[in-house]
Amino acid sequence: MSAVMTDQARPQEREDVVLKPISWRWPVVYGVLTLAALLFFTLLPNLEGDTIYQLSKAGDLFEIPNIAVPAALTNWLLVALMAVLTGLVTWLTSRRRDVGRWTHIVFGIAFVLTFLTYVGAGRATVIPLTTLLSGALALSVPLVFGALCGVVCERSGIVNIAIEGQLLGGAFLAAVVGSLTSSAYLGMIAAPIAGALVGVLLVFFAVRYWVDQIIVGVVLNVLVVGVTSFLFSTVLTEDKATWNANQRLPELPIPLLSEIPVIGPVLFRQTLLVYIMYAAVILLQIFVFRSRWGLRMRAVGEHPKAADTVGIKVNRTRVVNTIFGGAIAGLGGAFFTVGSGLAFGKEMSGGQGFIALAAMILGKWNPTGALAAALLFGFSKNLGNVLSTIGSTVPSEFLLMLPYAVTIFAVAGFVGRVRAPAAENIPYIK
Repeated sequence: MSAVMTDQARPQEREDVVLKPISWRWPVVYGVLTLAALLFFTLLPNLEGDTIYQLSKAGDLFEIPNIAVPAALTNWLLVALMAVLTGLVTWLTSRRRDVGRWTHIVFGIAFVLTFLTYVGAGRATVIPLTTLLSGALALSVPLVFGALCGVVCERSGIVNIAIEGQLLGGAFLAAVVGSLTSSAYLGMIAAPIAGALVGVLLVFFAVRYWVDQIIVGVVLNVLVVGVTSFLFSTVLTEDKATWNANQRLPELPIPLLSEIPVIGPVLFRQTLLVYIMYAAVILLQIFVFRSRWGLRMRAVGEHPKAADTVGIKVNRTRVVNTIFGGAIAGLGGAFFTVGSGLAFGKEMSGGQGFIALAAMILGKWNPTGALAAALLFGFSKNLGNVLSTIGSTVPSEFLLMLPYAVTIFAVAGFVGRVRAPAAENIPYIK
């Protein structure tokens, strides 16, 4: 009898299923970008001659000659590929199926190549792809460390607006210690201490006195800017040779791998700081989602009361992770001085901490996602630098605003709906 009733109920249950509304965000984004590439990079400009791409540099394992491609034909083929991908994404969306990451990557590469081909059409200068990618990675280093700091802190329930100050503090201490000891490596080791100290102040007011974390973060940024600017104007400027001499981390090329054209110089001819960045992304991705430490960290960031009931020390977990996150950001700050071979300058972090926050959000509080977002911002910034170098006709004002425009469009359009950890900026009071 019960079996008969169960069978009769099934059709009714199927009728009660409500399908989730279809999101047409990706088809719209793909369609707009394809149309823009068709109009502005293919149809409207007068594409004549070839675009020359440079793939290898001196010192590579084998040399790849420059590649000259017919600009008009290349852009038509790339736009056709983008149109096909747009159709594919539209079909997948209509069937409520997920769009794979590789689709986004291929589409993004096609769009960028369309733009580069348009820029270099008929010009005697080459488009240096290796230089473009190397510079993008270099500019991404502080963004990656800053975004990783944000992931660790906010997954623990602490909003860290002070990343900008932690980057600047790390740059300052790295320059001073590196100059005093004449060792860039010791400067790099000292940098996390500055970031951790800023983290101590943040967590002291946020956890001990329940002050709004956003306000504390903003105040700490101003404090670090004031302290470092004062010391720069007094101590560092008066005796630059002792306190603020240029120190630079040497490149550590990995044998054979560093000689592979294109990817070799980009990925494997870097300083120790960049290799640490690779390791930090991989280890954090594993530990945040596959370890007891990560489970506890996410628990206090999502539901601290439930975490407390199973014996997790909520506030102690937040304190430890916030200081650890600050140390990560401080290490990233070393890039501005010993990582780049520059002396310390006032406010030299230049707002990178806030872009790192945007990268964290775009990466959905995930280490690998934050890495991808930081690389996007770094590439957009270096693209402007490279195009200015080769004498592009694209207005310089447009190139300067490019990374910030990408930041706005990325956060507003590409990321879609994101949800921050539920308990962030909420003090835990027993």
